[in-house]
Amino acid sequence: MDDDLGRTLDAVGPRLRALRKQRETTLAALSAATGISVSTLSRLESGDRRPTLEQLLPLARAHGVTLDDLVGAPQTGDPRIHLRPATMNGMTVIPLTKRAGGIQAFKMVIGPGDGRRAPELQTHEGYEWLYVLNGRLRTVLGDHDLILEPGEAAEFDTRVPHWFGAADTEPVEFLSLFGTQGERAHLRARPRSH
Repeated sequence: MDDDLGRTLDAVGPRLRALRKQRETTLAALSAATGISVSTLSRLESGDRRPTLEQLLPLARAHGVTLDDLVGAPQTGDPRIHLRPATMNGMTVIPLTKRAGGIQAFKMVIGPGDGRRAPELQTHEGYEWLYVLNGRLRTVLGDHDLILEPGEAAEFDTRVPHWFGAADTEPVEFLSLFGTQGERAHLRARPRSH
């Protein structure tokens, strides 16, 4: 047997035990859900027995995980980009693009906030375009203090002191297009004439 495959199968036991403990399930309950005997489950978890595909499939189903997650399979050459959200200072940022340079797109969600809170203005290189999807976005741009409603947009040079947050006790969701080099979004209102 291939050394990598052997190591992968040997690591399944502790993973099975951790999943069962995390879900606070007994061996008896797992046995009833999978049709695998309690003694076999115990030997699989302790590493005394390597699992077969016929055992892994019902175990993955019972634990609500994919087979790849259950065995800790390495990532394949899946060409899709799996972008992960990041949360900082009460704002969740979900990248929608991943490429070097050019305009980057993000979906941003800011939790309910106190619209009266003193904004902490910031500046940096770039140009930004915002479009509100849901909720109300308080946007401070230099001397302007605006409330953007769903369907409204704003664009600005990020060298202008700016800040944005939820305008009231409801969360706000919006799209952000940002160009670090000051690129602006190119909007076309009608087709070009030939």
